Amino acid sequence: MKTTIKTDVIIVGAGPTGLSLAVQLMRYGIDFVIFDKKEGVTDLSKALVVHARTLEIYDQVNLAEKAVQNGEIVQKGILMHDGKVSSNIDFSDFGVQLSPFPFMLVYEQSKNEHLLYEHLQHNRKDVQWQTEMESLTQDKEGVTAVLKAANGETQTVEARYLVGCDGASSPTRHFLGLNFEGSTYPRLFYVADVEMEFPAEEGTFYASLGHDSFVLVVPMQSGKHWRFIGNLPEYNDKVDREVTYDEIENKVKQLMQRPLEITNVRWFSIYKVHTRRAEKFSVGRCFLAGDAAHVHTPAGGQGMNTGIQDAYNLAWKLAFVLRGNAKDSLLQSYNEERLANAKRLLETTDQFFEVAAGDQWYFRFFRDRILPSLAGFVTQLGAAKEFLFPMVSQIGLNYRHSSLSKHQGDQKFEVKAGDRMPYFLVDGMNIYDRLRDPKFHLLVFSDGKHDYEDLKAELENKYGNLIDFNVIPLYLIVGEIFGTHRPFQVLLRPDNYIGLISTDVSLNDLQAYFDGFSDTHKRCLSTAIA
Repeated sequence: MKTTIKTDVIIVGAGPTGLSLAVQLMRYGIDFVIFDKKEGVTDLSKALVVHARTLEIYDQVNLAEKAVQNGEIVQKGILMHDGKVSSNIDFSDFGVQLSPFPFMLVYEQSKNEHLLYEHLQHNRKDVQWQTEMESLTQDKEGVTAVLKAANGETQTVEARYLVGCDGASSPTRHFLGLNFEGSTYPRLFYVADVEMEFPAEEGTFYASLGHDSFVLVVPMQSGKHWRFIGNLPEYNDKVDREVTYDEIENKVKQLMQRPLEITNVRWFSIYKVHTRRAEKFSVGRCFLAGDAAHVHTPAGGQGMNTGIQDAYNLAWKLAFVLRGNAKDSLLQSYNEERLANAKRLLETTDQFFEVAAGDQWYFRFFRDRILPSLAGFVTQLGAAKEFLFPMVSQIGLNYRHSSLSKHQGDQKFEVKAGDRMPYFLVDGMNIYDRLRDPKFHLLVFSDGKHDYEDLKAELENKYGNLIDFNVIPLYLIVGEIFGTHRPFQVLLRPDNYIGLISTDVSLNDLQAYFDGFSDTHKRCLSTAIA
């Protein structure tokens, strides 16, 4: 039996990226159909770490607290050589004053998927499981996908847009005829989740480095659930040979040289590391996000977090176009911003990965002779933490070169258009608590000499409910962060990146900004977002 469904957005794939996109579209009241060929959310841990930027996104839909409660905060790292401790790395206050979530959280992919899926179900949305896409066509008006369920029934789904969140082997990407450019590392790696008795400090991971191999031993939760990540250089040229778990365990024990009593093996996998990206992230009315658009080395635990940010970036733009608040051209900025980020990410993770796993003599020399002394020393320095935490946690990602970032008024500011809105407290409260609504935000930082009621009334008259308005005292910490003690205004995009910043506290810059991607003020900007 063949049926036809009409919706706004088709989401292909219900992993962390697809589920995140669904959750975000739901915030804006956008209808969608989401499906996946799997039977349900994964029970395998897979991706391991959730970073601060992802938790900030989760916090907007009241999911961050649940994640933190059910995850493991990384407090400390112990670097080892030949079974001996060579360095202690303190992560206990890694990102203090930079984010409301100043830590790395071990919160594996399965938990993320369950968290997001349960949120969808709570809001009466669901995933069509065991469903695949048989065909995909598009024209100037929309997208048509033919889906086939496990029982053989087919349905046609018509939508305005489609987003492929369907993994590294993405059928969507193949339908669109996009290349997946990059390379594969010629080395063999393993990952294993085990239950074991291991005398360890709470929230502490171990990194043991050998001559040509390494292992990370990471706490998952409850003190007995652990993750092994490492490489098997002796099998690099033996692609066809099957590797058993016993060989992995022997390798771990050889590197750690500590008593490890493994009581249960939950799962393990052998893999090669790929670093690739699509040539572009959109074709017509179809988009790619997450692993369908880019895959890279596991260095820094960036993969799952990056896919979630792809979804966060795209969702508000789709919503504004679908609701008539912006021209279709706004969607071009998704490819512009996220492709540039993927290029930078691939370069950075490749470099980190070479340092950790490269077999050249100079990488081995750095790991053996320099890294032990450097790691512990650097993480004790405030300046080093302020550099490292934004890079690892993804709060340092910026869109300064985006067409949506207007720099005319930001020359004298330390913070620029395209930067994430800095974190600070207002009257003891998190600034982001004022920025939860899915809309633009105009923030006026005031010295107290004006109440800006006239500006607020003018804003509501011209832009309806498209933008909310906040007047915030020009505290000392605000002046230090932004680099000025004069009154100024900041226009934030719905994803809390700065669109413009200026000392001209008026609607002049605002109007010019919206003229860039709106059809007309009458039709687009007076339309309220519910």
